[in-house]
Amino acid sequence: MEEYLPVTPPESDETKKVTSDYIIEPSADKLLMELIPKILRTQLYKTLSDSIASEHGARMISMTKATDNATEILRDLRLKYNNARQSSITNELIEIVSGANALNN
Repeated sequence: MEEYLPVTPPESDETKKVTSDYIIEPSADKLLMELIPKILRTQLYKTLSDSIASEHGARMISMTKATDNATEILRDLRLKYNNARQSSITNELIEIVSGANALNN
């Protein structure tokens, strides 16, 4: 939450003995009437920009997590595939050896 109105003058620093006696040209009322709409537009633009940046950040995080999950699933599937392939090769070797033993007997 950001304060928009009322506009408060800066606090004076006791060590520097700064006073808040300013000369404002054009008048303070005219200046505020010019600045208040510009400040409001700027704050609205900043809010929209922050919202868009936040949405893009959330999407980036989501896509990173999805990529990490897909990589992990791919690794698991590769392991399962290699295990199945190794089991198939082992079964074929067992069949070949069994057939060779049967021919020898």
